[in-house]
Amino acid sequence: MKNRNKKVKKELTVEQKISRRNFLSFGVFTVFAAGAYEGWRWLYKSPDEVSGITAGAHKPLRKALNKTEIFFRRIVFSENHLVKTYPKEMAAKRVRTNSYIGIEGNKKFDPKTWTLQVIKKGGEVLQVTMEELRALPKTELIYDFKCVEGWDQISHWGGVRFSDFVNAYQLDEYAKMQYVGMETPDKNYYVGIDMPSAMHPQTILAYEVNERPLPLQNGAPLRLIIPTKYGIKNLKRIGTITFSNTRPHDYWAEQGYDYYSGL
Repeated sequence: MKNRNKKVKKELTVEQKISRRNFLSFGVFTVFAAGAYEGWRWLYKSPDEVSGITAGAHKPLRKALNKTEIFFRRIVFSENHLVKTYPKEMAAKRVRTNSYIGIEGNKKFDPKTWTLQVIKKGGEVLQVTMEELRALPKTELIYDFKCVEGWDQISHWGGVRFSDFVNAYQLDEYAKMQYVGMETPDKNYYVGIDMPSAMHPQTILAYEVNERPLPLQNGAPLRLIIPTKYGIKNLKRIGTITFSNTRPHDYWAEQGYDYYSGL
């Protein structure tokens, strides 16, 4: 008799099930949104990092970026991992230029007067001419150049592998260091690159684009093409190269950007 008198639970209608599911989904979304907002407020109000090699970012964000660099360098990065390449006909006929820092058009510059300076131990300076660079084995690379602003473009570059340059000028002991620094002749633009990325087989010191000498706006007479990094690391008009075991200064890292800037 007791079982007969027990009230049978009425099954929900389809509309009721949908309404309940929507209610639960909205509740979960609200909780996560509130958490995200509080997290953003905490980060926004957190103190800025101490200015140095990097600057312009909040301390927790810079700490996270540095941890990410360690993760990528130790686990993700591999010299055997090559970026995708494309046939020549897919390369842009006109390579996009989005920054003139270090190569400003109103500054007179004659590529014929240029020499690459490599700073060695004890202040010794190795000077390399364009003719000497062109005498080294040439490498061509057609890949999808990526910018942190969100655009990308397939482009065709030619030059000498950085690793070949190191070997040709017997800089092997310097390549054992942690970083390489590069800056423009006027010193207004500069980058710091971790050595594994610099020695990647697709990193080149480029003196050609679309099989022609680099135009001034694209970094003539020599620029860095490093496909494992975003465009901000692809320095135009290399004037000086240095090696070190500590991070060299980096233009965009001083503005709050990620120092590693890897892809």
